[in-house]
Amino acid sequence: MLILTRYTGQSIVIADNIVVRVLRNNGSEVTLGIDAPRDVKINREEIQKRMEAARLGLPSADKDDDMVA
Repeated sequence: MLILTRYTGQSIVIADNIVVRVLRNNGSEVTLGIDAPRDVKINREEIQKRMEAARLGLPSADKDDDMVA
């Protein structure tokens, strides 16, 4: 895992065509902006887990399912 420190307004670039920018930092909550090609799928982790559980026919037991994004 690569660990980076970024401040509000700073970005990271992934594979020349994906830019992740820190838009706001309120203590323990960070707001990110992601600029990527339309064919790149981007999901929050809890949504990805829910979709994978549904694909496998398993119940979703993610504790973050009720969190508001």
